[in-house]
Amino acid sequence: MVMNTPHPVDTHVGRRLRLKRTILGLSQESVGKEIGVTFQQIQKYERGINRMGASRLYDFAKALGVQVSYFFEGYGDYAMDEMSNYALGEPPTSGFDGEKINNRETLEVMRAYYRIKNPSLRKRVIDLIKAMADENNDEKKAI
Repeated sequence: MVMNTPHPVDTHVGRRLRLKRTILGLSQESVGKEIGVTFQQIQKYERGINRMGASRLYDFAKALGVQVSYFFEGYGDYAMDEMSNYALGEPPTSGFDGEKINNRETLEVMRAYYRIKNPSLRKRVIDLIKAMADENNDEKKAI
């Protein structure tokens, strides 16, 4: 691997940082102030140019309200093949399509959704979206 090229893990973690920051509608500057770095440093973290140490990763997780493991979701083959004690008997989750999640329309919907404080109303919104998607798929099958 070329020394000037960011490591794929650093790039993935940086993308996940940018994704969550964007979903929450936070600027690089506001996140930087929260953890005590400049927005230029946030840019470098998001591109994978700067590597994050454990304490910095913890700071980002705390600032964004996620578990540290969030930053590694969807990366590589290191996921456990068999359900283990760590997986608590839950089946593995499927990955997400990063292209769809990063488009402006999807981010606007996600931001609006997270502004809804009432949990039962949030569930109703999800149910509505699922019903609309199912209806759309049923119409396509009938054609």
